[in-house]
Amino acid sequence: MRRALHFVFKVADRKATIDFYRNVLGMKILRHEEFEKGCEAACNGPYDGKWSKTMVGYGAEDDHFVVELTYNYGIKSYKLGNDFLNIGITSNSVIDNAKKVGYEAEEMSDGKTLLEAPGGYQFVVCAGSKDGDPVCTCSLAVSDLQKSIGKMLAQLF
Repeated sequence: MRRALHFVFKVADRKATIDFYRNVLGMKILRHEEFEKGCEAACNGPYDGKWSKTMVGYGAEDDHFVVELTYNYGIKSYKLGNDFLNIGITSNSVIDNAKKVGYEAEEMSDGKTLLEAPGGYQFVVCAGSKDGDPVCTCSLAVSDLQKSIGKMLAQLF
């Protein structure tokens, strides 16, 4: 079965971001790689210098959705686009973790909780537990829904 494997976030504050993923979301560092020069396929964006990627998630990349944190040395901030909305997580522990470390969480009208990682990426947490991967959604914004569905279906099948 084909599935989404990971999502890439460019992060300006690697330490604070990894602390959030580990101590609030409860994810684990799966692997970390350092690179001396920019990626020819623009994996790290339009940057030529030293960079790293850290894969974080709730389990192995083979059967869990993971997040790739791309860090470009010397870049102090990024402007977020309008394509990514949030990643949804089903968990009973994430909200408790946020409270324990004093992280601000916003209660939404539907009973879910909104958390914002350093750098502005958002996570929507639904209380509960589920077998397997706690990541349940990755929400994106599109300007033409029918065209986007067609492209996604073409990639999947």
